[in-house]
Amino acid sequence: MPVPTNKSELQLAINTNYDKLKKDLSTVPYERTAVKDMEGHGKGTLMSINDLLAYLVGWGSLVLKWNKLKDNKEEVSFPESGFKWNELGRLAQKFYDDYKDDDFHVLMDKLNHTVEAILALIAKKSNHELYETPWYDKWTCGRMIQFNTSSPYANASNRIRKWKKENGLK
Repeated sequence: MPVPTNKSELQLAINTNYDKLKKDLSTVPYERTAVKDMEGHGKGTLMSINDLLAYLVGWGSLVLKWNKLKDNKEEVSFPESGFKWNELGRLAQKFYDDYKDDDFHVLMDKLNHTVEAILALIAKKSNHELYETPWYDKWTCGRMIQFNTSSPYANASNRIRKWKKENGLK
């Protein structure tokens, strides 16, 4: 799917990639969701399906936090307070830890709510706000949302399909 360049393309990309992800997740056996046997987000690490969901919830929550702070004219620490862009593996581990007590069903519910909130955020913003003004450094708000939602959903689907193939799952 091409990189979105406007509001409607962003909405379509998120919906399309998230629908594919939900379909891929629907075939994962529940008893395998907490097993750490999938390549992790940090070099040389392993994660579970639940960790992958925690990662997606974590990034979605950051997108919502960034927008709330920006809308309130407050300072934003990108990507997150205490983390630099070159420490994303460590940030991924924080997300795994943040949601370690949640099972697959709770994480899916949280992810659904996060995606709904992101889509509601996009719906409230104009195309000008999303794509026609710089928002962070050289990036527009729409591009930052896409980097941290739609693209990771597609990446997660690819990881799950690869993991299922490696483990003889359909």
